[in-house]
Amino acid sequence: VINDLDEGPAFETLDILKSNGSDALACVGSVVEPGFAERFIATAVDAWGVPDIIVNNAGYTWDNVIQKMTDEQFQAVLDVHLTAPFRILRAAAGPIREAAKREAAEGREIFRKVVNISSTSGVFGNAGQANYSSGKAAIVGLTRAMSREWGRYKVNVNAVAFGLVHTRLTQALDTESASIDIEGREIPVGVQREVLDAAGSRMSLGRGGTPEEAAGAVYLLCIPESDYITGHLLMCDGGR
Repeated sequence: VINDLDEGPAFETLDILKSNGSDALACVGSVVEPGFAERFIATAVDAWGVPDIIVNNAGYTWDNVIQKMTDEQFQAVLDVHLTAPFRILRAAAGPIREAAKREAAEGREIFRKVVNISSTSGVFGNAGQANYSSGKAAIVGLTRAMSREWGRYKVNVNAVAFGLVHTRLTQALDTESASIDIEGREIPVGVQREVLDAAGSRMSLGRGGTPEEAAGAVYLLCIPESDYITGHLLMCDGGR
């Protein structure tokens, strides 16, 4: 089950998955909506049973220096990066716990995976991102708390901290500014090309990452080879 705020990207991804032989559903909507988490998990359970993998990846940036950042701006970013993952995991707790107890009684050890998305901004901080850095630091705390709570249920709970990854939110701005609509707010997106070039040059590998490379880091924490890894923060930043 995939989610996006916008129908277009959601169904585009759905078509790609189906064309590659996967069975998939789209659950369109804002992760911060009241009741969304329960609807999202119910969609998965109704279609395929207890979720085996949950990736909390929704997010955006809404930057400003602290003296100009409003309460609304600070809280909105915390809601999507911290409150929404908390609600989704809370909604999944019932099905996961029941399945794990049943499997344990049958003498079976079945591992499930949670991967939360953090950022190097949450580890090292970033000027103009008090809201985003706070949310991405807090998701690491949630990850480690849940790894303690859910270890008994054989759930590996880990996080990936991305550096610069080239997406629609970090597209190069050569001339015109760009924005996205989030809950009726026009949020600026994109980064000046000279800033992107400078950021890439500071990395050990000399460039920002691709979405495919970012997905690879998440994939590593979803395969059986990661069954004995939990409470871990994996840095995927091209080297610092």
